Amino acid sequence: MRILRPIAVAAVAVLGLAACSDGGRERTDDSESGGGNAPGSSGWTVAMITHETPGDTFWDKIKAGAQQAAKDTGVTLKYSNDPDAGRQAVLIQNAIDSKVNGIASTLVTPDALAGAVKSATDAGIPLVGFNSGIDQYARLGALMYFGSDENVAGTTAGQRMQEAGAKHPLCVIHQQGSVALEARCAGVKSAVAGTENLQVNGADDAAVVATLQAKLAQDDSIDYIVTLGAPVALDALKAMEQAGSSAKLITFDLNIAAAEQIKAGKIEFSIDQQPYVQGYLAVNSLYLHLKNGNDIGGGRAVLTGPSFVDASNIDTILPFAQKNTR
Repeated sequence: MRILRPIAVAAVAVLGLAACSDGGRERTDDSESGGGNAPGSSGWTVAMITHETPGDTFWDKIKAGAQQAAKDTGVTLKYSNDPDAGRQAVLIQNAIDSKVNGIASTLVTPDALAGAVKSATDAGIPLVGFNSGIDQYARLGALMYFGSDENVAGTTAGQRMQEAGAKHPLCVIHQQGSVALEARCAGVKSAVAGTENLQVNGADDAAVVATLQAKLAQDDSIDYIVTLGAPVALDALKAMEQAGSSAKLITFDLNIAAAEQIKAGKIEFSIDQQPYVQGYLAVNSLYLHLKNGNDIGGGRAVLTGPSFVDASNIDTILPFAQKNTR
């Protein structure tokens, strides 16, 4: 496991967290949401391309950060997304063809996106990675990276569970092939050998609940459930109730509903990666690179997490979650 030295990124009380996505449709938002064409416009256009599944609240924070950075720098922001790796690669190529000045992309399926990333660099368009692909971004040719180290996040979560006596955690993977999600579960298993992975269809909440409920009813030795996205954590709560499970629940990522469940004591803790900061720095770094040739991180990934959100700090974190920041 490669451990990267964190780079300080923002004055935030508590560092904050991965990536979640499933099957869905592409959505494209143009500059109106990003502040381009405002007085003081830089004249530059940045395309942000993610593997977002429509309806996944995690990405609202990414976009909020990106839109604020576009407003602050006078950049025109064009956002598009598709959870299918092949179609995400097409979106990157479309951005290249439209001659944008910079591209920020998640790299959740790096091999499938390698050709598109190379096309961007061959065209002289700077591309930065964020959120997913920390171990692959440099190999692909991305200039910079902003996100959490998922190996460290998973291992740290596993160590905390192991200290609490965990023997048989169930790690729920809601998107097949995601390197970030697989790294989280591998990290948990490195600390708690009895960890078992369960694949679910994260695009269908009812299916997630049914699959989890059946697994929990079948195996009462499961003492922890680890979900890799806040919406899936809410599905897990329903499944636990239906199965009469006494397992404890932890989750990666944080949204308002999950934060409220931490406050209520139904979720033990969340491992947060500050998605707002990821979106902000991805756009801002491209602006600074275009303006000054800056390289944020000095050739190393800029870490935005992980950190714990639990009963000890939820009162501080909850207002920020409600404002759609962090």
